[in-house]
Amino acid sequence: MRSKEVLKRLKRAGWKEVRQSGSHKHLRHPDRPGIVTVPHPKADLPIGTLKSIERQSRLKLR
Repeated sequence: MRSKEVLKRLKRAGWKEVRQSGSHKHLRHPDRPGIVTVPHPKADLPIGTLKSIERQSRLKLR
């Protein structure tokens, strides 16, 4: 899955971009604790990275 699609789904679920360091975007949700980091731009995210983003955001992206 492309990082652009992951960011789109996270933002649709209420996550807001709070900062960017280099090629990584950091998102925070107003009701959920923690920050989710997404490497961007990236053509295809490795499965381990995608699973980590799913765990942190508590969303099913695949």
